Amino acid sequence: MLNELDVLENKVAKVVSLCRELRAENELLRRQIAAAAAERETLTGRMETARNRIEQLVQRLPEGETKV
Repeated sequence: MLNELDVLENKVAKVVSLCRELRAENELLRRQIAAAAAERETLTGRMETARNRIEQLVQRLPEGETKV
C-alpha cells in the first residue's frame, strides 16, 4: 500500500512539474507573440511612411520620367 502511494506521489509530482514547465513556456511564448506583434506594427508604420515618401517623390518627377 505504501509503495503504491509512493508511486502515485511521484507521478503527481511529475505532473505538477510538467504543468509548471508548460506554464512557463506558455508565458514565454505569449511574450514572444506580443513582441512580434509590436515589431510588425512598427514595420507596417515604417512601410507606410516609405510608401508615402516614394509617392511624393514620384509626383515631383517630370511626366516623361515616370515610365519604367
